[in-house]
Amino acid sequence: MASSSDAPLATLHPDLFHAHILSRLDGPSLASASSLFRRLCLHDSLWRQICTATWPSLRDPSLRSVISDFPAGHRSLFLDSFPTLHRYSRPDHLDPSFTPTKEWISAVDIYYHDRPMFSKVHRTQTHTGWFECSPLWIDLLGAKESVPTPLKYASKDEDWMKHLEENLSLSWILIDTSRNRAANLSSRRPVSAQRHWLTGELELVYAVVIACDERPSEWVQCNIKVTCTCGEEVGGEMRVKEVSLTVEDTDGRSVSGKQSMAILQSAVESGKRRKVNEEEAKARFEEFLSVKRDRREKQERRDQALDMVLIVVVVTMFAFLCWFFFF
Repeated sequence: MASSSDAPLATLHPDLFHAHILSRLDGPSLASASSLFRRLCLHDSLWRQICTATWPSLRDPSLRSVISDFPAGHRSLFLDSFPTLHRYSRPDHLDPSFTPTKEWISAVDIYYHDRPMFSKVHRTQTHTGWFECSPLWIDLLGAKESVPTPLKYASKDEDWMKHLEENLSLSWILIDTSRNRAANLSSRRPVSAQRHWLTGELELVYAVVIACDERPSEWVQCNIKVTCTCGEEVGGEMRVKEVSLTVEDTDGRSVSGKQSMAILQSAVESGKRRKVNEEEAKARFEEFLSVKRDRREKQERRDQALDMVLIVVVVTMFAFLCWFFFF
């Protein structure tokens, strides 16, 4: 979550700086101040402090050499990762210079009231046959692993879901180690929160559409699902059971690792970064679901029409055979 400490400064009118600060400096002093201010703003230690305060997972010692390879270190990482990756236009032809990365690094943070409560760094090897052929699935926790949280079930389900939608935020920074680029794949706030109909577990979805704007048939969506166990009694402890990332197309299919790698690398390289509020993120999510639903209904109508044709053909052939044998 981005620090809001710069908000008061950003809201001040530029005339205040000109009239009360900059106008009091002579030419050499102004030139010296601008040069000094620029050097201070470009200092990597400052950006490292901002990055680790915003995303505590980046404090992991294993990321030091990775971030140092970025063109401007932590400043490049911050500019890539904030705000969230919004969408991008997929090129008609893959860039000939495209080289698949051998490893993705996921730096994930979950916040409650904008305070971090879970952070983890996960490395995914992308050059294996299993990764390329299987649907993309990056899971941060093991099958029997869970993480305690400070949250306690405190009200009715409807109020509890709304409370979590408003206060439980997530950041998922995907780092491309081959091109030294990164992007945030999370909608920040949940676009969906519900209990699983069978297990009763709480499922929160953070999603962004990251494919072509002009061709809805080629949209894909990054789905980050957080599954929590939470009792129905007041005071029950909530534990994080699953934090996973998948990529889904408008046909409802999970995209394979190989296809996801090409899509995500292109999106990280050329995608637009824009701050999206909760309402817009939910609207985009609903739009994707609507496109997926329309495509499914069209496919069902095609299948029904094909079934009718096959039934007519079978009945016709059966009638013809009956006529041939009896007459």
